[in-house]
Amino acid sequence: MHRFATSAFAAVCLIVCSATAFAQAPVQRQVDGIIAKVDNNVILRSDLEFGYLQYLAQSKQQPSEDLKCQIFTSLLQDKLLLARAEIDSVTVESGMVNSQLDQRIQYLAGQVGGTERLEQYYNKSLKQLKDELRKTVREQLVMEKMQRTITEKVTVTPKEIKKYFNAIPKDSLPYFSTEVEIGQIVKFAEIGREQKQEARQKLEDLRKRILAGEDFAALARQYSQDPGSAQSGGELGFFKKKELVPEYEAAALRLEPGGISNVIESQYGFHIIQLIERRGQEFNTRHILIKPATATVDVAAAAEELLKVREMIQSDSLTFAQAAKEHSDEKDTKDNGGMLTSRATGTTYIPMDQVDPAIFFVIDTMQVGEVSEPVAFTTPDGKEASRIIYLKSKTRPHQANLTDDYQKIANAALAQKRSKAVNEWFKKNIGTVYIEIDPEYEDCGGLQQLM
Repeated sequence: MHRFATSAFAAVCLIVCSATAFAQAPVQRQVDGIIAKVDNNVILRSDLEFGYLQYLAQSKQQPSEDLKCQIFTSLLQDKLLLARAEIDSVTVESGMVNSQLDQRIQYLAGQVGGTERLEQYYNKSLKQLKDELRKTVREQLVMEKMQRTITEKVTVTPKEIKKYFNAIPKDSLPYFSTEVEIGQIVKFAEIGREQKQEARQKLEDLRKRILAGEDFAALARQYSQDPGSAQSGGELGFFKKKELVPEYEAAALRLEPGGISNVIESQYGFHIIQLIERRGQEFNTRHILIKPATATVDVAAAAEELLKVREMIQSDSLTFAQAAKEHSDEKDTKDNGGMLTSRATGTTYIPMDQVDPAIFFVIDTMQVGEVSEPVAFTTPDGKEASRIIYLKSKTRPHQANLTDDYQKIANAALAQKRSKAVNEWFKKNIGTVYIEIDPEYEDCGGLQQLM
């Protein structure tokens, strides 16, 4: 494993062996059985085999028992994080889980060409896919929160960064291809009053048909624009309080089983809701969602607003980062100075061959420091929008050095120091939980260091 990697092996496995594995082609599972227990958390043989095969597929490494041992140790560390999180009452909000889950589904759908193809690929509805992925996403967020708690005070000094870099053999220094730093400020097209009224009226008509005796589920299959539930007759399944958007939940909980709500509006569009069943603190509903159409004139209005923002940046009235924070509608980037990050490294440096083609053709003729004119585009979840793009930097192909790559080297040094802090935490806390390991894996090298 390259010493210049920007994340520890355990962090890589956290992604590969859990949530990201879901995005890969289905893998034939081996005969199952529990190979480790950490308090109430178990590791199945299939978990290890699945993670091992997925890591081999992504990393292109050669199969080895040592690698399998490393993955087993990483899975054990994950379960220890979860066990300690339960003891320390570390939790994550349901809203955060739902947001991450939606992003994951959107990403997966984008990889295979849309939600319909995603359902065909796994032979499951979006609702079933979300239900299967929800626990994994929640656990991943809890583990990340625990790791942040462990490493939040870890920092590196310029002296440590230089020492880290100088310790890398010259023939092991990576060679970087052309990389760019790109920022964006996004404005979503606002829905006009006319489009909203059309969507509301369509649902009012459907509600009248249901109240007149037509089947809610049949109409949901025919008309609902929620791809995750339409095929299931609009049924969402059981949710707890605060796991759905407030407007939807409030309307649903005012109903008696079988009751039909008035038309309500949420961030997703307009809904009519039927309460199917209450079970303790959980409730099951079905709904029909109609999204207002987005008109081209709305995108033009967003572009006009971005032109004004661009003029303020060019006249030095605002920095790009300030403009992004104050004016961008894109939540994932606005608090990061508008900067896009690499999925592979988490840094703002993106290899040119990994740049979104729609952005590539915009920045291809730009000079460093320039901000583009507004460009219309469609977001992964189907929203019409406009954006201005900022080319912050562009590096030529080169071998790693402290002058051009200081931030990358600093990130790598910090990742190494954080990894050591996490390992020390494991050694300190491994005796605070009940652990039982299958004899087949008791002799794993990395595990012996922790124990």
